Amino acid sequence: MLYYYAHTGHKIGLDRLRRAAAVIKRLAGEGIECRLLLNDFRAGLAARDLGIKEYVTIETIQDIDAVAARGDSVIIDSDEDEHGRLVKYCSDFTHVWRFEHDADDRSIHGETLFRADCREEDCLNAVIVDDAYFDIEEKEERMLFFLQDMDHDKTILSHAPFFEAFPMELLLGNYFFVKYEELLAQCFCALYEPEEYMDLIKSSSTVITASAQTALEASAAGAKVIYIDIQQVSLYPAVLLERYGIDCMKGFDAEVLKHLLKQNSDKTKKPVEKFDLNHLISVYK
Repeated sequence: MLYYYAHTGHKIGLDRLRRAAAVIKRLAGEGIECRLLLNDFRAGLAARDLGIKEYVTIETIQDIDAVAARGDSVIIDSDEDEHGRLVKYCSDFTHVWRFEHDADDRSIHGETLFRADCREEDCLNAVIVDDAYFDIEEKEERMLFFLQDMDHDKTILSHAPFFEAFPMELLLGNYFFVKYEELLAQCFCALYEPEEYMDLIKSSSTVITASAQTALEASAAGAKVIYIDIQQVSLYPAVLLERYGIDCMKGFDAEVLKHLLKQNSDKTKKPVEKFDLNHLISVYK
């Protein structure tokens, strides 16, 4: 059996879940059943919106073997401290694939890495976007802003003048507080519920976000994308996003954003492409 553990939560969001859903659906299309492991109930509800109906809840990365048995295989997408558990996983499981923590990360116990800048033969590309985003739709003239799935520091509200300077529409995060939404409504032209995520990313002409995963998805869908680097841990570095023609800016600078909105996207850059799992599939089968 193949398992996929994605670390999520109210402090880190659901970007890893979105990668997981894309991989699991692709594997299903190849006739491979892959069971999703999550450490967060809210992520399980969001998984249904992404097309994943079943999942198993565990506490942390250290509890994968509470579900997976010796001889199974596992894909791990987490930056948690595994406290040496990876040694046991690589010993007990037939195959272990793991997403890199950063550019300096290396395979430790023979596991195969997903790398954001995959140039070696012994790794897989970590730039993973759901196939659904490549079905280009007619765009609505909309400047959509999606911070991330969480905003426990109230980053948006603390930069209210920045957002009020533009006719932006806000896509709420899954972990936003209810009363917080009432305050945010004063800064945006419209608010959308998290369940509308995929439809809005696919149909918006302009997407502004602090989520690197969302930036790649919107780019694949054909939107003009601007990534705001807010100096938090991200799945992909800004320099990688720029290679895909995604405009990047540091912090909430209204003048910089005005400039980027007037610029045409660089069509000569490498486009976001559908991810390739052929190596994983051949090894697993």
